[in-house]
Amino acid sequence: MRQGYAAVLCVLAVLGLEAAAPGECELTRLLQDKLQYEMRLQYMKHYFPINYTVQVQYEEVLRPPNITRLRNGMVSEAALQYLWFHVSSQAVLRIREVLPEKHPSWKYTQELCQLFDALGKEYSKYRQTDVEVVVADLVKLVHSGGAESRRKAVRPKALLDNCLKVMRMLYGVPCRWEST
Repeated sequence: MRQGYAAVLCVLAVLGLEAAAPGECELTRLLQDKLQYEMRLQYMKHYFPINYTVQVQYEEVLRPPNITRLRNGMVSEAALQYLWFHVSSQAVLRIREVLPEKHPSWKYTQELCQLFDALGKEYSKYRQTDVEVVVADLVKLVHSGGAESRRKAVRPKALLDNCLKVMRMLYGVPCRWEST
């Protein structure tokens, strides 16, 4: 390992940040490009009826304040990235569930699903037992989909807006993205 890279990892470890794997950075960069404002607006707002909402579990809405609260609770960045992946991929699936195949947004959501599938391969090395209990419990709730969970009506665009904002919070520094 080169000395410069080792020094950067050491600084990140001291700051409590963990470097994202190069594959994660590339895939999240592609996701960021796919989640540009104009595309979210066109595919998730203009192509849906006015005030259309999708029913999601309360835990499937991950916003920046949730991340800040978890960070303050000393949850690791890797665990937060793991949580973001599961919540965001589930949100895209929820949107896709309500779309007929001939809907103009179908192809867009399919492309997002493919990017999340590729990112899932990066996260396949993690097990729920490797992350903090609070994150593992949230991931279990997101995937349970049981009737006992609380439901919330959310606009499709809002789900993807939150996905992008949280992704920028979690990957902007470790992946050295320019501020966009």
